[in-house]
Amino acid sequence: MNYPEEVLTKSKKGKIEVRSLIDHGRFVRYEYLDPETGERSENKVKIVLSNGEDYEEYFIIPLKQKNRFLLLKAEKKPNRKVWKDGEIVDLFTLLGLG
Repeated sequence: MNYPEEVLTKSKKGKIEVRSLIDHGRFVRYEYLDPETGERSENKVKIVLSNGEDYEEYFIIPLKQKNRFLLLKAEKKPNRKVWKDGEIVDLFTLLGLG
């Protein structure tokens, strides 16, 4: 599949991934897809939470035990786009911060 540069990112392992929107509200949750196959590249999700003035970011990582997840605080990164149904969407516009 062919994705725009604005929604591609590089993992710590050096792998190129697509930021793909899962859903949004006062939060935005997105996953990382392999740009070649469109399939999930790693079993992790990022959630960005907003209080209307500021935001926090976390990785949600499933543990081996069923229905158990690890939430890791992530570094704040500005100016991000995500892929939503064939369109580029600004992450902070979805949060009402943009």
